[in-house]
Amino acid sequence: MKKLTLSLTLLLPILLVGLTTSSKSPAVQQDDPHVRVADAEYIGATRCRTCHRTEKSGGQFGIWEESAHAKAFATLASEKALAIGKEKGIDNPQEAPECLQCHVAGYDAPAEQLGAKYDKTEGVTCESCHGPGGDYYKKSTMEGITKGEIDPATVGLIKPDEAVCRTCHNENSPTFDGFDFEARSAEIAHPIPEETKAAL
Repeated sequence: MKKLTLSLTLLLPILLVGLTTSSKSPAVQQDDPHVRVADAEYIGATRCRTCHRTEKSGGQFGIWEESAHAKAFATLASEKALAIGKEKGIDNPQEAPECLQCHVAGYDAPAEQLGAKYDKTEGVTCESCHGPGGDYYKKSTMEGITKGEIDPATVGLIKPDEAVCRTCHNENSPTFDGFDFEARSAEIAHPIPEETKAAL
């Protein structure tokens, strides 16, 4: 009996680990400065544009395209960025991990997670804040999420909150001058119009 109890005691943690790791829900990598679902593919902002460019959808792509986020990679080549880089001992900010981690979506993702349309020069894209889109970009999936039929977390879609924004908008940035989450969120707000949701 003691042998059986000991065997079960040793076996139970192994079974629990096996059950939790085989779950269909994506695993979010906690040690990453960005929200990232393990193994999900970065598809690139141009893939998002397919459905999120029209006024009917809310024009999310155009809002992003006009934002500082879309210019985040290009900013690293500016005179100001080069001067800051020089102060920090960085020759080329567009190649420095300490800069790219907040200026490029999926900057350090394994190559197999970078889809055919992924382009680091797009800067801080939809996927920087909402997670890589490989598991949620399809129209049927997005409609299911909007209708409440699919839990966004099960396909890696993240609704960013202040903590997500502060992974980059913080004291570690050499240009940080405070961060007002409510004001900055309002500047880049891009909701799906209620009439569009109702028509689904």
